[in-house]
Amino acid sequence: MVSKNTICLWYDGTALDAAKFYAETFPDSAVGAIHRAPGDYPDGKQGDILTVEFTVAGIPCIGLNGGPHFKHSEAFSFQIATDDQAETDRLWNAIIKNGGQESECGWCKDRWGLSWQITPRALTAAVFDADPAVAKRAFEAMMTMGKIDIAAIEAARAS
Repeated sequence: MVSKNTICLWYDGTALDAAKFYAETFPDSAVGAIHRAPGDYPDGKQGDILTVEFTVAGIPCIGLNGGPHFKHSEAFSFQIATDDQAETDRLWNAIIKNGGQESECGWCKDRWGLSWQITPRALTAAVFDADPAVAKRAFEAMMTMGKIDIAAIEAARAS
């Protein structure tokens, strides 16, 4: 990889599957080099896929097949800005329908346990509106949602 800073994500033998899913789902994403272990290691054998280089929405990542020892948590997430409801729905549904799970306020988890924030730009603009009353209404509307409903956010903003 060319990048000086790369996100390393831990997987239990499924880094290539995850990288392929991300590349198929998110724009400006791709699977890069696949590196095989030069020798046996605690959770794998020589020749197993050890790391996978990939990008997610232009961010360089390495998937490390390190075994079952460490799990993803909400302490790390990808936040993906969307331009409209169709894009929001497509990304959210892709994650959920591929074994993921819904959460609140635009958050969801993929089947590997990695957290995603599918965040419409309209939500960000509303929650950080210069008028504190508008921002509060938008924020309160967001707090009732799983997947973000842009029309409902805009209605809260306008009311």
